[in-house]
Amino acid sequence: MVALLKTFASTTFIAATLSFGVIGIAETKADGPYDTWIHGSTLIGDVKYPPDFERFDYVNPDAPKEGTARLSANGTFDSFNFVIPRGTPSAGLGLIYDTLMTSSFDEVSADYGLVAEALRYPSDYSQVTYRLRENARWHDGVSVTPEDVIFSLNTLKEHNPSQAFYYRNVVSAEKTGEREVTFTFDEVGNRELPHIVGQLLILPKHYWEGTDGEGNPRDVTSGTLEPPLGSGAYRIGEFSAGRSITYQRVDDYWGKDLPVNIGKNNFEEIRYEYYRDETVELEAFKADEYDWRVESTAKNWATAYEIPSVESGWVELETFPEKGRGLMVGFITNMRREKFADPRIRRAINLAYNYEEMNRTIFFEQYERIDSYFYGTELASNGLPTGLELEILESVRDLVPEEVFTVEYTNPLNTDRREQRTNLRQAIALFEETGYGLQDGKMVDPETGEPFTIEYLLNGPSFERVALRLKENLERIGVELSIRSVDSSQYVNRVRARDFDMIYTGWAQSLSPGNEQRDYFGSESAAREGSRNHGGVENPAVDRLIERIVFAKDRDELIAATRAMDRVLLHNNYIIPGWTQSATRVARWDRFGHPDPLPEYSIGFPTVWWWDDEKAANIAAEKTN
Repeated sequence: MVALLKTFASTTFIAATLSFGVIGIAETKADGPYDTWIHGSTLIGDVKYPPDFERFDYVNPDAPKEGTARLSANGTFDSFNFVIPRGTPSAGLGLIYDTLMTSSFDEVSADYGLVAEALRYPSDYSQVTYRLRENARWHDGVSVTPEDVIFSLNTLKEHNPSQAFYYRNVVSAEKTGEREVTFTFDEVGNRELPHIVGQLLILPKHYWEGTDGEGNPRDVTSGTLEPPLGSGAYRIGEFSAGRSITYQRVDDYWGKDLPVNIGKNNFEEIRYEYYRDETVELEAFKADEYDWRVESTAKNWATAYEIPSVESGWVELETFPEKGRGLMVGFITNMRREKFADPRIRRAINLAYNYEEMNRTIFFEQYERIDSYFYGTELASNGLPTGLELEILESVRDLVPEEVFTVEYTNPLNTDRREQRTNLRQAIALFEETGYGLQDGKMVDPETGEPFTIEYLLNGPSFERVALRLKENLERIGVELSIRSVDSSQYVNRVRARDFDMIYTGWAQSLSPGNEQRDYFGSESAAREGSRNHGGVENPAVDRLIERIVFAKDRDELIAATRAMDRVLLHNNYIIPGWTQSATRVARWDRFGHPDPLPEYSIGFPTVWWWDDEKAANIAAEKTN
């Protein structure tokens, strides 16, 4: 559920496919008796903050509560109901809802009570009980109850296939006390399950089972533009369907004085403006129509901000290091289609792809090539497997390529013409091994005469330069790449329905991977519409390794099992790895203040930033002169 909330609150996401992963869930270190209530938990070591902590260290408790943060979003929206998989929910919906637990930004996978004041669970992790805060309220003043929590879980499981899969091990939720709800699981030893439910976004049962302003029964299974009832720090204010939406801070928000909320939610308003064209979106930023822009295009970062507002200091350009996640993105072929089922075909495409030329000519050499599904973290495989990692891989030896044990995975290099020619020859040879052959410069099936073609589905035109370079690369081995650019809604729908040959997307990975890996790479998710198993990975070895990750007994085993799975995924060539950089590029109008230093694992915008009236006034005065 954290993944879903982050998508709603985020200004950018990978290829608009909702593909960012669930952040690693907390787990208590103690294996004490079931009646031991705890205020927070973590998967790594001990929680940083004690039961009586006053606030997170990285916040400014005296931050002013004023001003508007203006953000942008791509495409459009047609619903305020995030439950159903159809339609496009508006950005920022996570602002109006609370969860049982909430994460700190200066720890790895640490959660503390929000709606819940405490939790407890037995040493076999077979169930978990959350105790709700007595003063938790919906915006209409009604108490948040165990019935709301139970309704939320059941609604998501019944009406959202992705969440039904994610919570499939939760077999029941029951009220076990006046303010207590107990979740029971169908397996033991899964340390994440007690805390996955802590990230459950809570819906108001009485609202969804009531009637709207016209007296019509509400329907949680349908899209709606009626602003829903929430319990969070913001509520929906003004909006223009598909074009803009404003969230207004709730002055009497029930949780504003909780230690986990001190110094947070500082803006009076958070506003999203929608843009269907990325060029228009960039120009709108330059024209001061919104304040904060995460720049995903290397060319823009290198050339588009040579503007007076930067020279005058009104606009700040800054890079923020990424420490809290790993990443894999790249070109994913749809293995549900027979022509992409053979790993040799997928490796051949990687061999033909000239990343070095692309990085030099259109990326301004700003990027690094990704070579792990957990790139940038200690979870990434490297060298050859040894120790516990090797032991784990031996258990699936008969199901994985022998190269997993003998060859370190590397991407092809194209640093000179000799390497390029060698890679192209190898790519053609791999196609020929699978039965294809070159005829008149085209890669064809000799029996049918059908050429090997790929339709590359794009989410808008911003990646067309990349697509055209890849098209040129593949032409050298006789493969025809056609480029199909569609709007965000069409793109999301086609990806959900698996109606594509190739897309560019991926997964953000937490430092504590677990149950979400089933949705990313598990065989059960391959055929399920809307899962994040984009390419259709169906591999019994991967399934076993995912379970080893989920049921890892300690951090060392988790790391070893994750690295083992990483190797198996890489050597099966399920993705043609893309590129990244170890920092987030941000252009922002300098109207804000922020904690110094920022929390280690998050930029924290807009959550812990604030409006700086003096900076804003200076810009306004200078612009009028």
